[in-house]
Amino acid sequence: MARTQSSLRRALAAGLTVLATAAAALVATAGPAAAATTPGIDVSRYQGTINWTSVRNAGIQFAFIKATEGTSYKDPNFNANYVNAYNAGVIRGAYHFARPNISAGSTQANYLASNGGAWSADSRTLPAALDIEGNPYSGGYCYGLSTTGMRNWVQDFLNTYRSRTGRYAVIYTTTSWWNQCTGSWTGPWANHPLWLARWSSTPGALPAGASVWSFWQYTSTGAVSGISGNVDRNYWNGDRSRLIALANNT
Repeated sequence: MARTQSSLRRALAAGLTVLATAAAALVATAGPAAAATTPGIDVSRYQGTINWTSVRNAGIQFAFIKATEGTSYKDPNFNANYVNAYNAGVIRGAYHFARPNISAGSTQANYLASNGGAWSADSRTLPAALDIEGNPYSGGYCYGLSTTGMRNWVQDFLNTYRSRTGRYAVIYTTTSWWNQCTGSWTGPWANHPLWLARWSSTPGALPAGASVWSFWQYTSTGAVSGISGNVDRNYWNGDRSRLIALANNT
């Protein structure tokens, strides 16, 4: 994603080569040209001022927008992006960049929910995403937590976000980070949509226990009308009607 030191974090998404096993009709084994997918992006302040009408006219149907990081940072472009995306007809969702070594998961979930990550059934607001991946700061790749500690942190975040909003948060991660830092934990995937980061022509292997991806970030160097420079490109694993159903929890 487009964040501080994004190139370091994004490098963690590369290099997976094993294809995912098909488990259902929506299992993601297709490349970016798959017919039953819906195009989207994710953005932060690094994209600068965005012309959301041009983005929508270019065929982009959804966007995850950086809202918060840790316990005190709110993206300065979030409010404008979130409102303008909605007004342009883009289905939008907020995301939170996790910092598990600086506070409890519940603290960061509350911070997200209070600073843009709330939810409403308006056909254009997705449940927010927890962006959890390799630590770009000091403290170790897995933020200095054991696999049990990381599981507990993530569960604390997810439980709190659901308590605050009534929704299951989306989880953005890479397969390699998830399997290493949570010890191949399978717990969340029964309810929480997977947003997979892998820059390739195929999604590759999914995190342990995940049978499908819901969102797939397949490149960090996309180009979209209305945005200057590179932007992360994504797919939703289904058509727009199913994306609206996720937005409305129906």
